[in-house]
Amino acid sequence: MGCLTNYVWNGIMSWFCCGNAWGPCGAAGYGACGTCDSGNYQCAWINISSACLSETDPAACGLSTPPQYGCGEYFYVTDRCTGKCVYVTIADCGPCTSCVCNQSFTCGSYTKYNRQLDLTAAAFSAVDNLDNGLAVFRTDR
Repeated sequence: MGCLTNYVWNGIMSWFCCGNAWGPCGAAGYGACGTCDSGNYQCAWINISSACLSETDPAACGLSTPPQYGCGEYFYVTDRCTGKCVYVTIADCGPCTSCVCNQSFTCGSYTKYNRQLDLTAAAFSAVDNLDNGLAVFRTDR
């Protein structure tokens, strides 16, 4: 099965640390699902529950509510800058979209606003350079 299969969402993604130490990450908490680990291909999704959605608050940035998916569900995440794709499972709630309203990022012909997805360090490094910090993404299922 290819990465671009059934469109779900797009925007700006970044990376974060959780669980055991890995690469640039020190040990950290295991996330809202209790399974998050920086060395695994996982993500933080902005709508895993109503409690999560109230924390991430995409409406504060004028965004529509993304679909709700729970812990352990999966996405194919394509980095629109590199064209690379990674298969990730949801392991946390985040990012705090309302904390960075109107943040923009451009690569090639893609310009997106508002950070709406975090990948673990391992997952982000599979599709882009961690030093870049941000990328434009598309999620599919």
